[in-house]
Amino acid sequence: MTLGPHARVMAKDSPRRLIVLRHGETTHNAAGIWQGQLDSPLSARGVEQAAAAARAVAAFGPTRVVASDLSRARVTGETVARVDGIPFSTDERFREIHAGAWQGLTGEQVRAGYPEDMDRLLEGEDFKRGGHGESVADVAARCRSGVDALLDELDAGECVVIATHGVSGRALAADLVGLDQRTAWIALGGLGNCHWAELVEGRAGWRIQTWNQSAATASARDDGVA
Repeated sequence: MTLGPHARVMAKDSPRRLIVLRHGETTHNAAGIWQGQLDSPLSARGVEQAAAAARAVAAFGPTRVVASDLSRARVTGETVARVDGIPFSTDERFREIHAGAWQGLTGEQVRAGYPEDMDRLLEGEDFKRGGHGESVADVAARCRSGVDALLDELDAGECVVIATHGVSGRALAADLVGLDQRTAWIALGGLGNCHWAELVEGRAGWRIQTWNQSAATASARDDGVA
């Protein structure tokens, strides 16, 4: 078998890795619209971001990509998988938080229509978004279900890219390392478009190796700038 240019030799004692990658910019992101589980497409900039992230993430030698089935994450994940021709699949458990009645509204409209909820949100309180949507706890539970199923199939030394979303990506990472969601919201902040977190499994469990990395920061690090 001929190994690809980014392939790694997977020793039995090598740690498993997860690259939690947020999708590229969407038309809704660019317009400041709460999208939640609305299926907005990548913008032209988002397509470029996905291509750049795919090249950078290839350095981790991923063996497969799993993505949210929403098109912005799916297309981002497909772009990553295409670099080395690795297996790709989708899992709806990695979808973004459902934002209820807020979906499709601009940030200004949500602030005007739900001022008390926005204050609660900014203070880090967790509740169902937009009245009938999901809480971060809900998102963490379904994402963890998806991760646990994935880990059951993951051998030592393997690296998998999970192409997902901002809230779900942070909720997933926090839950995996045992960090409560409010602390994660305060301490970690959000993943930028086509930014990722690298999670590495150790003897004591999972740890966040890097947070909010991008193709630009990875390139700067490789060049000795960062």
